[in-house]
Parts: sequence; structure tokens; C-alpha cells
Amino acid sequence: MIFLGGLVLLFIIAPLIGMFIHTTPNDLFSTINDNQVAGSIWLTLWVSFAGTFVFSIFSIPLAYLLARKKFLMKQLVLGIIDLPVVIPHAAAGIAILGFLSRDSVVGSAAATVGLNFIGNPAGIAAAMAFVSLPFLINAARDGFEAVPERLEKAALNLGASPARVFFTISLPLAWRSIISGFIMMFARGMSEFGAVVIVAYYPMVTSVLIYERFGAFGLKYARPVSVIFITVSLLFFIILRLLSKQKNAGN
Repeated sequence: MIFLGGLVLLFIIAPLIGMFIHTTPNDLFSTINDNQVAGSIWLTLWVSFAGTFVFSIFSIPLAYLLARKKFLMKQLVLGIIDLPVVIPHAAAGIAILGFLSRDSVVGSAAATVGLNFIGNPAGIAAAMAFVSLPFLINAARDGFEAVPERLEKAALNLGASPARVFFTISLPLAWRSIISGFIMMFARGMSEFGAVVIVAYYPMVTSVLIYERFGAFGLKYARPVSVIFITVSLLFFIILRLLSKQKNAGN
């Protein structure tokens, strides 16, 4: 079992190590000083985080309802939630493009206030959220399902309102799962390419920039950007994990 497990770990680690080994310090320094790379990484981080935060406001209540309520065609709803994980992401991008274009109801409504989703960070955030929402919803649902219902019923019997029960009992007890889902949604959205490139080639998120440099200049110019983005993503991921542990420890 150790041998077989080690092969799997080697399969994951070896390509990443090889990419780091074949990237020279000069390539890294020149890429770090490239304003286009820095701007692309910053755009990717904040757009993914903003999209995750905005959609979490709607996703967490939905996850609670799915955990607590039984209703007709619930399994169909769960299947719809998981659908973005299994459909090709190029198809997801085409679907989002049609949903947010100026010819659509949403796109035309946004145009009245001067917002165009296509080629805009808002459209990028929507594409990222579309493919990553299942991670947050499913993790939050599992967290709420783990909260004993007897605690909620006891609080209701003592006169607490449903909203107070949710914010003082259900949400704090499910917080660890919610944070894990939030981090996974953020990370998945940050790495998205297929859906994003259809909705907005410009401004370039890092995954699109890597593809563009690989197609235009080859592996030598795409590899340093990949190494820097992986490093920044890993550091950001570790920071979020540490903050979530501190939050759980404080609770």
C-alpha cells in the first residue's frame, strides 16, 4: 500500500518539481519584474476571491435548506448543483457567455447601468463561480448535516427565532466545513481556464496568460509564469488555511 500510494504521490509531485528545476533564476527574476504577470496574478486572486465571497452569500443559505429540508425533486436539485463539475468547461464558458451577453436579459439589464460582463472582471468572476460553486455548496451542506438537529429544536423551544438559531448555533458549528468549501471554491475558481477564456480573453487572468505565452513563445516563456503562479497560489492557500484554523481555535 505504501508503494502504490508513493507512486500516486510521485505522479503528482514529479511534474511540479521538474517544472521548478527547469526554470532558471534569471527567468524567474525577469518574469517577476514583468508588470503584465504581476497584474495578471493580482487580477486572478482578487476576482476569484470576490466571486467566491459574493456567491457564498447565496450559497450558504441554500446549503442549509438542502441539509435540513426534504422536498420534491431534491435529488434533481442536488444533481443540478453538481452539473458544473462534470460538463466540459469550454461548454460552461459558452453557456455563461450566452447568459451574460448583451442580447440576454441579464446582459441587457446590466448594460442599462453601464456594465458589460463580457471582457470584464465581473464576467470573469461569474465564469469562475459557475465551475466552482459545487465545492462550497456541498461542503457547507455536509457541515450543516453534521450539526445535531436537537440543538436547533431545543433553542426553538426556548423561544429563539429561526434566524437566531441559524446564526448562533447552526452557522458556528458548521463553520469549519463552510471555510473549507470557501477555500476550495476560491482555489478552483482561481485555476479556471476554459470557461474564463471564452467569457473574457482580456483582461488576462494568469491561466489565460500562461496559455497565451505558451502559444506565442513556447514552453520557455510559459514555465516561469506557471512557477510563480503556483508559488503565489500555494502561499495564499496556506494563509487562508491558517486563518481558518485560528478562527476555529477562537471558537
